[in-house]
Amino acid sequence: MKKLFALIAVFGMLFMGASIFAQDETTDSPVTEDTTQVAEEVVAEVIPTTAEPVKAEEEGGLAVLHTTLKTKFIEGGAGFMGAVLLTLIFGLALSFERVIYLNLASTNTDKLLSAVEDALNEGGVEAAKEICRNTRGPVASIFYQGLDRVDEGIDVVEKSVVSYGSVQMGLLEKNLSWIGLFIAIAPMLGFMGTVIGMIKAFDTIQVEGDISPAIVAGGIKIALITTVTGLMVAIILQIFYNYLISQIDNIVNKMEDASISLLDMLVKQNLKK
Repeated sequence: MKKLFALIAVFGMLFMGASIFAQDETTDSPVTEDTTQVAEEVVAEVIPTTAEPVKAEEEGGLAVLHTTLKTKFIEGGAGFMGAVLLTLIFGLALSFERVIYLNLASTNTDKLLSAVEDALNEGGVEAAKEICRNTRGPVASIFYQGLDRVDEGIDVVEKSVVSYGSVQMGLLEKNLSWIGLFIAIAPMLGFMGTVIGMIKAFDTIQVEGDISPAIVAGGIKIALITTVTGLMVAIILQIFYNYLISQIDNIVNKMEDASISLLDMLVKQNLKK
């Protein structure tokens, strides 16, 4: 899983570098822009511009969005914008890993309880343990630990279920603290970039020796880009974080309910004996 996170980070950095390189090429080659403009004028004279207007409009919208994102990234400063982008990449990687893990951990507890009860009635504890061994998810693991200690008494089974339930809950909450860290860091990096951008704006005013509205407005606009980006990253990760918390709470509730049902089931089995 660590290799997956590393690959995602590398791809993110490569994409960011390619965007910066493409933007630099566009801004540093006025001759290319002039040549492209002349070519477009010639084509416009020769070929009518009435073919497929909807498709052209959609492609133009995507191109404008891509260009705008690259421009804002450059204006915000590659250092802080890159750091905020990394928090988004790592945060999303951890979030996707947790989403997949929790989806795999979700099981139909009612079906599992029914299967375990039938196995206990027909084949005994070993048959019930085999059912749990072949079922994925934390509930089945808790059942297996409890059934493995049936011979030691119900009290030992209960302690085993409670203890192993805590272990499974820790596995469910794994990496959530890192996601929370990225949620907190992203706005902080944005605010830091804003403060540094404001300092640069005031340095420019000091060098110019005049408070020009154009200089002040341009400096403040560039400084605030990092704040907006950091807040957007935090909002995106916060949505994933809350979704993961709700999923974990749902699984934990099912674990507790199923554990109580298992203990009741074992008590009835002992009474029958």
